[in-house]
Amino acid sequence: MTVEQEFFNQYRLMYRPFINQLNVQLEPYQLYSSQWAVLRFLNDKGPHSFVDIANFMSIEKPSVTKLVHKLVDLGYVETVAGKDKREKLVHLSKYGEELVQEIKSQLSPFFEQALAGVPQQDIEIATQVLARICMNINQ
Repeated sequence: MTVEQEFFNQYRLMYRPFINQLNVQLEPYQLYSSQWAVLRFLNDKGPHSFVDIANFMSIEKPSVTKLVHKLVDLGYVETVAGKDKREKLVHLSKYGEELVQEIKSQLSPFFEQALAGVPQQDIEIATQVLARICMNINQ
């Protein structure tokens, strides 16, 4: 196996167990990792359209619609009309804003445990490497 193949093999071996454990952490909030990604995106970037969210997550708009409807049902987000009446903007509700902060603090030990023994510099390098791979794939 080449070093490139081994890199992606290690990523694959890490990804699924990580997502499974993240989903366990999110279960008390009735969330899955994809829904959490939407909440984090809205928290970090502010209100956005369904299309913006789909582009950010690299998924189809109907999938975003389903995710957002579930988050609306939970009271975590709200939708409002955009500049164009056909466009809807999604934003965190007041409850959603508070919840995101709570979940972030609850997830902190989980992330710390996952990265235990990994030097900060290695985490920064890995973050840069993964960002570069994303850029290469999306070109």
